[in-house]
Amino acid sequence: MKSILTLFKKELVLEVRQQYSFYGILLYMGATIFVLFLAIQEPEKEIWNGLFWVIQLFICINAVAKSFMQESRARMLYFYTISSPAHFMVAKLLFNSLLMLLMTLTSLVLFFAFIGNPVQKMLPFTGLSLLGGFSLSMVFTFLAAIAAKARQNAAIMAVLGFPLIVPQLMLLMKLSAAAFTTQQGFEWSDVLLLVALDFLVGLLSVILFPFLWRD
Repeated sequence: MKSILTLFKKELVLEVRQQYSFYGILLYMGATIFVLFLAIQEPEKEIWNGLFWVIQLFICINAVAKSFMQESRARMLYFYTISSPAHFMVAKLLFNSLLMLLMTLTSLVLFFAFIGNPVQKMLPFTGLSLLGGFSLSMVFTFLAAIAAKARQNAAIMAVLGFPLIVPQLMLLMKLSAAAFTTQQGFEWSDVLLLVALDFLVGLLSVILFPFLWRD
C-alpha cells in the first residue's frame, strides 16, 4: 500500500503542477455543454440521456488518455527499478478513477444548469453517473497503457476501445433511463453486471500490464 500511495501522490503532484491540462479538460467540457445548450436547449429525456453519456465518453478519453503518454521511456525505466508493475497500474487506475469522478460530477452540474433537469430519481442517477465514470476510466486507463506501448495512441485506442466501450455505454444508458421516470425501477442485476465488468477490467489490467512493462 505504501508503494501505491507514493505513486498515487506522484500522479496528484504532477496534475497539480500541470494545471493547464486539467483546466483544458474543464474548458472542453464547459464549451461542449454550452454549445449543446445553444443548439437544443432543453431536449427530451432520451436525447438528454444519450448526450450525457456521449459527453462522458469524450471527457474520459481526454482526461485519461494522457496518463501514459506523459511517461517517457527513461521515466518508465526508472519506475521499473523502484516499483512493481502491479503497484504502478493500481496507482494509475485509482488516480484516473478519482479524476473521472470529479469530471463526472462537474459535467452533471453543468448539464443541470444549461440543459435542464429531466431526472426524476436524482440520487440513484447521481450514483449511477459516478459508477459510469468509474467504469469508463477503468477501461480507458487499460487501453491507454496498451496504446502508449504501441506508439500509435489515437489509432489503437479507437480500434480497441470501440468493441469494449459500446456495450458498456449501452448498459449505462439502459440503466440510467429508469431515473427519468417514476414508474420504472432499476435493474439491479445490470448494476451488478457493470460492477463485475469493472472488477474484470481492473483484474486484467493488473495481470496483463507486467507483460507491457517488461517490453
